[in-house]
Amino acid sequence: MISKANIQYVKSLQDKKQRQKYGQFVVEGEKSITELLTSRFELVRMYALQEWMQVNQKIINKVTCETVTFNELKQMSVHQAPQSVLAIVRIPASAQPDPGQRYILALDAIQDPGNLGTIIRIADWYGIRQIVCNKGCADVYNPKCINSTMGSFLRVEIVYGEIPETAESIGFPLIVATLDGEDVHESAFRKGMIVIGNEGHGIHKDIIKAATHRVTIPRRGGAESLNAAVSAAVIIDNLMR
Repeated sequence: MISKANIQYVKSLQDKKQRQKYGQFVVEGEKSITELLTSRFELVRMYALQEWMQVNQKIINKVTCETVTFNELKQMSVHQAPQSVLAIVRIPASAQPDPGQRYILALDAIQDPGNLGTIIRIADWYGIRQIVCNKGCADVYNPKCINSTMGSFLRVEIVYGEIPETAESIGFPLIVATLDGEDVHESAFRKGMIVIGNEGHGIHKDIIKAATHRVTIPRRGGAESLNAAVSAAVIIDNLMR
């Protein structure tokens, strides 16, 4: 039986300050954890139902895994109906920007964890392996963000830093999404850092000032704006063609 102290510790990792203090975060779900076991991430401990343990014994032999009841798992989970397994994982160090890629995505103050997770998933779909997050972004290891990635956080590295400086350090053109940019349907770049802005305020003026290119998604109807994740998908799709 898991101790109350361990349950409280797992629950505490829902809070950003506690994640930063201990350098650990929580991953839930059978699919994500199965992929996690063969990833670059370091698993600290797992908690699983007996049935899951019996079926997956071969793949967890190198990880400390404790059997728990459904009620105990529910107490640790952020979900009303948790899946069969939960893991505590070590937060990795910030990645270094890789100039060998064609595109890197950069996010300016994306504050909604669900939006951030969806953008990570979109990047993974299109084969973008790195995302630059500046200090205004939501915490990547927020449970809502991790869940929204559907496992894509395992394949997309996060680079923390200021966007113009990071682009300059690797010699990448800075491509910002603005209302007054050129039609993204007609744009073509050999490589670049694609910047998506804050959900409500767009991209900060200092980043726009540093940009080498501006692109826009042509508006045909009456909507004032697009969700940040939708904008990222449309722009990436067109630049990848």
